[in-house]
Amino acid sequence: MATTIKRKAASFRLPSYLLEGLKTEARRQHRSVNNLVEVALLKSLYNEPNAETLAAMKECESGVELEDFDPNELDKYIYAEATEEVHTV
Repeated sequence: MATTIKRKAASFRLPSYLLEGLKTEARRQHRSVNNLVEVALLKSLYNEPNAETLAAMKECESGVELEDFDPNELDKYIYAEATEEVHTV
């Protein structure tokens, strides 16, 4: 059963270049400007990292225990991670 979300009209004053950019991006994504802005605002308000992500961010910022990363080895890393997950499940 679908839930109806109550919406209220709001008016904002935006620089013309910003509004034109929003219109262009909305057309590119085949969306309305309203939907584009609504989704951006929702992501801004509710996109909070979880505890694991926060810990990883803190580790990166500290520089402690960082591994060397070779982008040329990315396929091997992804395969190793995928294989490890399969075997540990």
